[in-house]
Amino acid sequence: MSQEEIEVRKLPKKSIIIIVVMAILIVIGFMFEVFTINLKMEEELAKMGHKNISDIKVVNKMSVEDTETRIKSTVYKLTFFDKDLQKECIGFVHRSNNGKYSKDIDCK
Repeated sequence: MSQEEIEVRKLPKKSIIIIVVMAILIVIGFMFEVFTINLKMEEELAKMGHKNISDIKVVNKMSVEDTETRIKSTVYKLTFFDKDLQKECIGFVHRSNNGKYSKDIDCK
């Protein structure tokens, strides 16, 4: 078979439309999840004393497990700017398995 005899079939328009719609839905879902996580962290930081903040960004979300008790919890690594302190802050917010939050944040 030579190069000229190879037939290339085009994707049907219906398949292209389905792929585009699915890609758009995935992007919207991802943006919604990032927005809600940032909103939740902003709310929890306000409860813990950082009321006037901006530019919050959740860098990482990790599931962790205590080696002795085998209890699972979640740790969020985040950065934000504290307007009251006029400092950039970075640190961790820990969410225990019973829904309580604690923080380990350093502002410079």
